[in-house]
Amino acid sequence: MKIPAELPYDTCLQLLREGQVGRVAVCTPDGPRIVPVNYAVDDERIVFRTTPYSALGMHSWGGGRLAFEIDHVDSEEHTGWSVVATGPGQLVEDSEELRRIRDLHDPQPWAGGQRWLYVSLPWQDLTGRRIGPRTATMAG
Repeated sequence: MKIPAELPYDTCLQLLREGQVGRVAVCTPDGPRIVPVNYAVDDERIVFRTTPYSALGMHSWGGGRLAFEIDHVDSEEHTGWSVVATGPGQLVEDSEELRRIRDLHDPQPWAGGQRWLYVSLPWQDLTGRRIGPRTATMAG
């Protein structure tokens, strides 16, 4: 029997730091949009790059809440995990902050084109769940 288990904060943070690609959910006037992005973790915030006129470029900053999700699924074993961060989207504009991000954590977009707009999500909630066999779930 497979049962879901909450992941501790430290495990969620570790999984988030190990990843490169996640999905950002943003509300737009036309309804919700979920967009895959390359990302980096900078302290306790997620940073991603986008184009100014995309759905993310126009609606992901300015204080509105975002959701960000990463996951892993093993379809043969029917196991997996998911980590979700939520918080306000913020445009990164300070030149010193941008320089530090570029030097230490610059997320490199896989998609073509210029993505020079940096958006951060300083999470207010970071939660995760794992689903797997009872013994694996109880062992952590």
